[in-house]
Order: sequence, then structure tokens, then C-alpha cells
Amino acid sequence: MTGASFIDPGLPLCDLHRHLDGSLRIQTILELADQHGIALPAHTVEELRPHVQVIGTESGLMEFIAKFRYLTAVLADANACQRIARENVEDALREGIDYIELRFSPWFMAQGRQLDPAEVVAAVIDGARAGAEATGVTTRLIGILSRSFGPQVCAAELDALLAHRKGLTALDLAGDEKAFPAALFIPHFQRARAAGLRITVHAGEADGPQSVWSAIEDLGAERIGHGIRSVEDPHLMDYLAESGIGLEVCLTSNVQTSSVGQLRSHPARQILQHGVKMNLNTDDPGISGIDLPHEFNCAAPAAGLSGSMIRAAQINGLDMAFLDAQEKETLRARKRQKSIAET
Repeated sequence: MTGASFIDPGLPLCDLHRHLDGSLRIQTILELADQHGIALPAHTVEELRPHVQVIGTESGLMEFIAKFRYLTAVLADANACQRIARENVEDALREGIDYIELRFSPWFMAQGRQLDPAEVVAAVIDGARAGAEATGVTTRLIGILSRSFGPQVCAAELDALLAHRKGLTALDLAGDEKAFPAALFIPHFQRARAAGLRITVHAGEADGPQSVWSAIEDLGAERIGHGIRSVEDPHLMDYLAESGIGLEVCLTSNVQTSSVGQLRSHPARQILQHGVKMNLNTDDPGISGIDLPHEFNCAAPAAGLSGSMIRAAQINGLDMAFLDAQEKETLRARKRQKSIAET
């Protein structure tokens, strides 16, 4: 981190795009592996780090996703799923986060040890609730359909999520957006919207603007995960600005997945200058080896964002959050009081 902080202490700090299964502590991976007799390629934090964390730049999104293999391998039972959800919220507190939306794919988490996806959902809900109660961090959960498994498996994954609908706020679609376009999942998202879930969709990361259009028009996306390739379509950029559909931008992750070549060529500045809402998020901080303050204080300036732009992104975080107006005002008031008490 640099010496200066671009985070406004009087405003809520929010992370809207964080995969809880990409945010495991390396020490937790070691402990769960030992507990369940799971073989790992290393036995200390530093030795294991290059196997589970990006060192340099991956050659693409799917190579980045491959880093998950040891993270999901140690999810041997419901207690492990509950633990990592609780620790995610605890880690959010340490980062100074006031509001976090954690997203997870129950099928992706369950597949390594053939767990019941519905039990995974229940465990994550319990763990996140315990973490929120212990830390005071306002926490919401987003269920993911892993498009790479195909529509049939995603239908079963949606069943598992809807079995615990009250513990969830929204539905997302993630995975290989080129091979599994959004239109394949129209019935799934019709069900989700009918159940009252909010909608965010990964799009415009590995695929182009048409993926973003489809997420909006076919699936009813209210927010877009990443969405950085929207800049390739001026009409889409105009539409995003006019409609208020925000982009959940993850600067470091975009470089590590080779979605952009380097931070200084990231389109975040162009997005904000066009009047499109965007906020700053971590994506998979355990894999990326970063936290949210790093994205504000290191990645954002390196991407060419001015101090006022970074502050606007922080404001957008709460504005884009899947909370009602009263919940947002409560967070603002709580942050103001905390800021005053600390001065």
C-alpha cells in the first residue's frame, strides 16, 4: 500500500463483487487439508502460496479459475463451508469494509467432495450470519449459477439456492461467458426474478459488449460483474449511463486474468468519464493476494483514476448495493457517527 489513502473515512466502504470461495486464508486451507486428510503440494503458507495465489499474470480467465482447485478441494463438509463464510466476513472487518456482498456457487463448492449443494447453501448462510453478528459488518449473499456446468446442472444449482431463498439477496451467472452465453439461462433467471432475487451477471470480461447486452436484455441484470468491454460499444455505454446499471469493476483481477494488459490501460477512467456508474471490488482477494484498500490506494491510482474519481467509486459502492433506501441511510449514518467519534 502507498502512504496516502484515497478511502474517505466518512463514507461507507463497500465490496460488491467478492467470491467467498476465492477468499480462503492459506492457513485455513492447510488446516482443513490436515483435518480431512487431503493432499496438498506444500505444507507451509509460503510454500503453498504459488499454488493458490496468482504470482504474476495468468494467461486468461480459465487459467485464473484453475487456482481454485485446492481452495474447493478442502471444502470437505458443511462445517468447512460455514467456516470460510464466517472468516470472509471477519476478513472484511479487518479491511475496514462496512458492507459486503459475498457470492458463491454451491455446485462449484460441492463438486470436489460430492457434497449436497443445498447443504452448502445452508452452511454458507449460517457462517456469514455468524460473521456478521460477531463483526457488525453488514453482509448479504449472492448465489451463483456456474454457467460452465451447462443449463441442466445450473437448474439443479438454482433449486439448491431457492431452497434457502430467505438467506439470499441476488443471483449471478459466472464462468465461461464465451462458451455458455447468457441466453442459455433465460428460464433460470425468470425463476430467480419471480422469487424476488436481485440480478447481477458476469459479462463483458472475457467476451465483448454483446455479452453485456444479453445479460441486461435476456436475464434482467441490474448490475454487471466486470463489464469492462462495454467501452467497445458507445451505444451500450450511453445506455448504461442513462439506465444507471452499474459495473462491478475489479482492477487487479482484470490484469491477472489478462482481461486487460496492464493497469494503466484499464478502461475504468473512461467508464467514469462517460457517466457510467462503477465501483471498486476485489473479486478473489485470496487468489489475487490483495484486499480492498489495495484496490483503492494502489490499483486505482495506477489505473489513472484521480482522487475525485476514486471517491466517486466509493460513493457508487453503496449506491449500487442491493439494499433498500433505509438500509443505505442507516449505513451512512453509522459511518458518520464512527468518523466523528474517531476525530
